[in-house]
Amino acid sequence: MLHNDSSSFSPIPTSCEEIKNKQPNSPSGVYLLATNDGTKHTYCNMEELCGLGGGWTRLAYLDMTDATVNCPSGFRLHQSGGVRACGRATSNLGICTSVQFPSNGISYSEVCGRVVGYQWGSPDAVAVDDINSYYVDGVSITHGSPRQHVWTLMAGVHSHNCPCSLDSTRAVHSFIGNDYFCESGNPATDGTFQAILYTSDPLWDGKGCGSLEGVCCNASGLPWFNKVLNTASTDYLELRVCADSGTTDEDVPVSYYELYVK
Repeated sequence: MLHNDSSSFSPIPTSCEEIKNKQPNSPSGVYLLATNDGTKHTYCNMEELCGLGGGWTRLAYLDMTDATVNCPSGFRLHQSGGVRACGRATSNLGICTSVQFPSNGISYSEVCGRVVGYQWGSPDAVAVDDINSYYVDGVSITHGSPRQHVWTLMAGVHSHNCPCSLDSTRAVHSFIGNDYFCESGNPATDGTFQAILYTSDPLWDGKGCGSLEGVCCNASGLPWFNKVLNTASTDYLELRVCADSGTTDEDVPVSYYELYVK
């Protein structure tokens, strides 16, 4: 259901925040927004997200539990144990597979979102120190070109691969800082792993964590992340699934994401 039309506002609003400011009791739902190229039906979350009031404009959404939904172009479908998730394109080498989400001219200074992924094989969290490469075994979220870091979601083959785990010796790259989550989906405590999709433990939800992952799973805000940008931006957001080895060794496919700006 469309909550407004061209007669509801004059001129047509350009963001969900504008609607919230003008009509504070507006419910969450689909609204008509003016864009650089005309108008667009866009989902607005008018409730509190990431500890802040409503008026969030959704730029990206994927829910692979819906059997009618396909992976973004270029991504490879994983299916196992009732889980459907979107991973990297098949490769013998380290690569990232990317999808971009335009802002449609919306100016924003905050990003709020969440991602659900799964461990396949043996990802080891942190990789090369280059934001434009496969710096993470997991998910990279950036904005614009050149890329500016928003959030990183890492997967470790075991819990001690996560930089936030109690016995970790791994460090995060300076451009990541504290803006990351990390979790392992592998329940083994003997150092082993399998070449499978670990479907019993979705990543970055703060649940199903081993004893060494307590700090990781108590990260503020989980499962939501919130990034305040240094300056307002109209950049596109980019989500990349990355790993520094081939897809026969490791992958971190995603089954769900939603990204909002305001």
